[in-house]
Order: sequence, then C-alpha cells, then structure tokens
Amino acid sequence: MIDKGSILDNFRKRGKSKAVKKSEAHHAPEASLSKETEASSEVKPTSTQDTSQKDFVDKKCLTEKHTHLSCNKVFCQPWQKCIDGTCLCKLPYQCPKNGTRVCSTNGKSYSTYCQQKSFECYRPEAKFLKSGACTGGGQFSVSLSNGKQDSEGIVAVKLADLDTKMFVCGDSWSITEANVACIDRGFQLGALDTHRRDPDPNSAECLHVRCRGLETSLAECTFTKGVHNSEGLAGVVCYTESAAPPKKDSFQCVNGKRIPQKKACDGVNDCVDKSDELCCKDCRGEGFLCKSGVCIPKQYKCNGELDCITGEDEVGCEETGHPEIKEAAEMLTADMDAERKFTKSFLPKLSCGVKNNMHIRRKRVVGGKPAKMGEFPWQMAIKEGDKIHCGGIYIGGCWILTAAHCVRISRMHRYQIWTSFTDWLRPGFQTVVHSVNRIIIHENYNGTTYQNDIALIEMKKRPNEKECVLSKSIPACVPWSPYLFQPNDKCIVSGWGREKDNQKVYSLRWGEVHLINNCSEFYPGRYFEKEMQCAGQIWRECTMKVTYIILSSLSFSPSFLYPISIYYVPTVTGQKPEIRRNSSDHKGLRESTWENHMNPTNANAV
Repeated sequence: MIDKGSILDNFRKRGKSKAVKKSEAHHAPEASLSKETEASSEVKPTSTQDTSQKDFVDKKCLTEKHTHLSCNKVFCQPWQKCIDGTCLCKLPYQCPKNGTRVCSTNGKSYSTYCQQKSFECYRPEAKFLKSGACTGGGQFSVSLSNGKQDSEGIVAVKLADLDTKMFVCGDSWSITEANVACIDRGFQLGALDTHRRDPDPNSAECLHVRCRGLETSLAECTFTKGVHNSEGLAGVVCYTESAAPPKKDSFQCVNGKRIPQKKACDGVNDCVDKSDELCCKDCRGEGFLCKSGVCIPKQYKCNGELDCITGEDEVGCEETGHPEIKEAAEMLTADMDAERKFTKSFLPKLSCGVKNNMHIRRKRVVGGKPAKMGEFPWQMAIKEGDKIHCGGIYIGGCWILTAAHCVRISRMHRYQIWTSFTDWLRPGFQTVVHSVNRIIIHENYNGTTYQNDIALIEMKKRPNEKECVLSKSIPACVPWSPYLFQPNDKCIVSGWGREKDNQKVYSLRWGEVHLINNCSEFYPGRYFEKEMQCAGQIWRECTMKVTYIILSSLSFSPSFLYPISIYYVPTVTGQKPEIRRNSSDHKGLRESTWENHMNPTNANAV
C-alpha cells in the first residue's frame, strides 16, 4: 500500500530549481506520459474579493459527496488506509511501532497513538484520554455553563491530570476547536457558532487550546496555560436542527449539517467532515487553493507536511522556511498533532518518479526531442521479433503497464521487455532484456471501442532471484486520484512513435502536451469521459490550425487510477478526425480477473 503522505520527500528532491516534475504512469502503445509543474505556475494562496456574485463552489464535484474520508481528495490519517477511494481503518498491528504510549477512555494503554486511533476507528467509544500509560485515575471532560440550554455556553475543561476545571481562553478559540468540543459533548455535527463571554472575575487563568479539526475528542488537542485578556472566555453554540440556519442561502454538508454559504471554500472545516472545502473553484479570504479543488488554511502552506495531494503547498519553501509555532510557557498536555506527524515519518516511503540525475531544462521542440539515457528511467520497450512492438511503463517489482491492444496472450513467448536504452538500433551495455512470464488483460477490455484498454505484463525473474532486478530503471508513480490531473496541465510524452511524415523513430523521443478537458467534439460517441483522458497541443502551422490529440484510456481499480494507451491523432479544424490504431481482436484473450492482480501487494507497486 502506498503511503501518499510520504511523497513530501520526493518533492524536496526536485532541487532548488523550483521545477517540480511528477512522472505518472500515463502510457501508450509507443509513448509514456509524465506530468510537469512549472515554478512559474505555482499555486498561490488565493486572496479574492468575497462577493455574493462569485461562485466559489464546484457544483458538479458536490454530487460526488467528498468528505475527509475521500482519499481521491485528501490524504488518509496514519491509522487509515486508502481502499477504493475511501479511507478505511487499519488494524492496530499495521501501525508503526515507534511512538509514545497513550491511554484510552476504555482504561487500556496502547503502545502508540496510532494504535489507539486504529482501535477507536473500530470502537468509537474508546477515545483518547491522555499521553502516557493509564494509571487508574483522572478523567477528561468538557462542560458548558451559563447557556440557555445544554447545547450552548461557556466552555470549561477538566484535564485528565488536573483536579479542577478551567475555562478556555477566547483569544485562541475558533470554529475548529468549537467543532471538536461539541463532538466531545455528543453533538456529532459539531458547532453552529462561536462566541466570547466576559472573563471570570474570580480567576485570571484560562486554557489556550489548539486543534487540527479532525479530532474526536478535545483531549487530543494541545492545551497550554494562559491568561485571559480583552477577548474574554470561549463560548459555543453546538449544532442542532432547531438552531440550524435556513436552507435558503446555506451550504449543505455531506453529513447533513447546514452552514452559511459564505463559509464554504474559505479553508476552514466548518462542516466537520470537510465537505465544504473539497469542491472549490477558488478560496475565499486567505485560503490556499490546491489544484485538486481543495481549500486549506493559509497556515498549512510550507508547514512541513503535504496537505494538497498534488503537493504545491510545500513547493518553494526552501527560501521562505517553515513557520515557527510559538507555544505558551507551560504546556499542560502532549502535542498529539506532533505525534501524528511523527508516526507518518515511519510509514513506508514512496520511491517512484524521481530520477537519479537532475532535470535539464530545455526549450520545447515541436515534433519531439531525442531523449538522453536515464531521462525516462521508467520507459520500457516491448519487442516482438526484431521490432519494437509497443512501449511500456515500469511500475515496480516485475510489472509493466501497457495497452491491452498491444499484446496477445497467445504471443507471450515472442515478447521481450527491453530496459535502459534509448536507441533500439544501437543498444548500449546497460540494456537488459527480460522474458515475459504472463500477461493480464483487463477483463472488460473492448477491442471495438477501446474501453479499458489496459494490460499488465509480468517479467520473468532471473534464476536465484526473488524479485526482478532493474538496477538502472525507476518505477513511475501510479496515480491514485483523478484529481492529480487538471485541464491545461503540461505533460511530457515519450516513446518510439513516428515523425510527421510517418517515418519510423529509432531513438526515444519526447515532447510536451497539455491535458484537454473533454474530447467529445473530436470523438462523438467514442469518447468516454469517465474512462478516457485527452491531451494535445493546438498551434498554427502555416495558415491551417492543427490539433494533435493524445487519447489516453483510463481504468479504475481499488484506490488507484491507471491511465494508458496514448495515440497521436492529427486532426484539422472543421474536419472529422480519424483515429489511428493497431487493429487487434482480443476476444477471448482473458487470463484472470483484473481486480485480483491490480492489488498493489500482488503487483509489487511502490
């Protein structure tokens, strides 16, 4: 299983050039596709005039009902795993063994915070109590006082290691902390609003509290001792149906909570399930807009942790540095958010899509540019006889990703996988040739429409080897989310295709293209939006506008997206395009179910 949160290290390996290049497993019969983000297009925190006329919310995205458990949009917690687009509970033993011992409200001690949260994931009543072993005494509680009903009032907290209750300071109080406090009180939809009350004349002390927003108990938040000031004490109105805002002009959260429309897409998790921040065209105020359409708080930019799945919140941070978090003099509880980050550091690291050599920036050349050795270390060639039959992408272990129409199981013995070379007329000493062990074609592949045009090739292990050893090859990153790709993103295509005059290409070449939102106008009745992706380039050649389309077939399997099968299709504006493909009948060429073999464990994906 890939730990997506660990790819922060890969972003930092890009160097100080600020050019971030993520190679994805976009692949074609004779081409592979990788994604490049330029420093000049770095996403900035959005500071937009908040007018009622502007539509910040993506209505189409809302129909998909994304929440904090949608790993197509967000990273899972360390005690969760991403399965079929949803963050699900890990078993406690699957957590890293490193960490601090913690105590749960069920009276049991757990070796790590991750193990306790994993157990709570299955048994929600067993919440976090405190850091350290259980000692038999001390309870944590949240109470509300001086309210008109039990769902509102001034917030007071009794910490597990303190004997008395203390009020919470108003100057550190926000809807983030208020949501967690109300959940702790049994109001599962969190808070409706926050307010501040006059300070207690009998005491100058109060508690500062800081939460991330996804805690299930206020005990998980960080408490420090402070002194109340003119901001007074923290108060809250917990969410109830009777106190909910009117349906008109309100935002409907996935969990049923309603919030004011103006609070959607501002970087603040008002809904509790984050559904108000996951389908955004822009961010209100100072929220930071991820390319995946997610708004995050501005303080998450350059905080040392990836929050955008596309990683731009941690790009360009070398010069600015990460913001320092200043704590009050006396901490009363352990920082469990720091413990969460510590746990993530022990999760398996993603090692893909990063070249051993630095990227050399070159001007774009229409028609392709010869590739240097090692520039595309995931590029493979599928050779049949004395010719390169198709291209392939190395995704780890013994596995190559290619197009279903490229291979036939009946010809498996004729295929060879060539690695670490660029010119197939003059292979170098680094070139390694592998035989094919088996071929798996998508069970729903349609040779007529080219739906699910995707296949796996397993290379044979060499004698006395437990795994395939490709010392000069690096696996490409296999995208897990369709939101990693956005229209107009610049990508790089590589392969042994053909020149404009249909002449064969013997050396590996590359070129730049941009993703296109929809190809329906080019392929009426033959473009399937949920399964296909287009890319290409539009420019003027003489007086004729030419559109070069790259059609990529997509297939979904548990928690990952596998894009492949790219075709160069020159089309002239105003004329009906023709699709150039290799015609093959794959009817009946099925070996086994696709889902079984695309499991990352079986596929040795990294």
